[in-house]
Amino acid sequence: MIIHNQENHVTTFINISEFLKHHLQGEHSVALNTILSDVIEACKNITVVIDKGALTGNMGNLGSENIQGEVQKALDVITDDIFIKTCQQSGYVAGMASEELVDVIEIADNNRKNGQYLLLFDPLDGSSNVNVNISVGTIFSILKSSNKKPELSDFLQAGTEQICAGYALYGTSTMLVLTTGNGVNGFTLDVDSNEFLLTHPDMQIAKDTQEFAINMSNYRFWREPVQRYIDECLQGEEGDRKKDFNMRWVASMVAEIHRILIRGGVFMYPTDSKSRSGKLRLMYEANPMSFIVEQAGGASTTGTQRILEVKPSGIHQRVPVMMGSKNEIERIAAYHQAKSKRK
Repeated sequence: MIIHNQENHVTTFINISEFLKHHLQGEHSVALNTILSDVIEACKNITVVIDKGALTGNMGNLGSENIQGEVQKALDVITDDIFIKTCQQSGYVAGMASEELVDVIEIADNNRKNGQYLLLFDPLDGSSNVNVNISVGTIFSILKSSNKKPELSDFLQAGTEQICAGYALYGTSTMLVLTTGNGVNGFTLDVDSNEFLLTHPDMQIAKDTQEFAINMSNYRFWREPVQRYIDECLQGEEGDRKKDFNMRWVASMVAEIHRILIRGGVFMYPTDSKSRSGKLRLMYEANPMSFIVEQAGGASTTGTQRILEVKPSGIHQRVPVMMGSKNEIERIAAYHQAKSKRK
């Protein structure tokens, strides 16, 4: 427990370790507590690396590509190494999968003596923004493993099977937001104590919004239901919706979803004629963020299906993503359904 006194105003915060001790219940509580301790340590270590920025010469491209065909930043590789190394300590993780690597990561026998869980992660979401000093993040998801020596097929579970998901946001402050299926809570890293403190308990997404986030440069490639929705937003008070909307676009999913958790909104990365399967990864981005959004009272969809119910066909599978304020997501899904019925 940490007490801050600013101009005689006393604020008491509970640290994340104390919170988890009381919050985690049921069969996974001991394992999750231990696994999350490693995740927390990894995020602290990544914070240090990112904060040093250009001073360490790690802000540029490596000249190589990851499995997604994306140009890797030096920080992509550094943060991936930090996460893999740090999160093997608990003994409960039987295997890992990273957005940056082709194959699943095997855990040495001596590091998985209690191995029953799988950890999937995107070590540095939004890394294209690092050299312009815009917020980036880490996304993670935890699944139960049915095999102490997991194979690829063990990872291919629907998002409904997640037992924990979260993200770290490296911005004006470092925040860790997570859910274990019992609400969403946000913690801010206090640099003095080097502790994550509960600053955003029981985060909720407003059901209605007047804000959307989408890459407008792709408008001509979108399918008709998405164009219809965005057209209505842009028409504002003069259109059918009779209200004005604001547009935001950070190009970092963690930053976009965090904004929605704080003040509502919709984040959209739909399929289009350039990327017919979608752009974002189901296992590392769409599933964990959908779990968080739904636990905060929001909704998520591919347009035709609830994201958490998508059956994975591959570890690096991509899907269209639309998530955020529930009433807006239901409207977007209805537009897709109406288009399907007209075919």
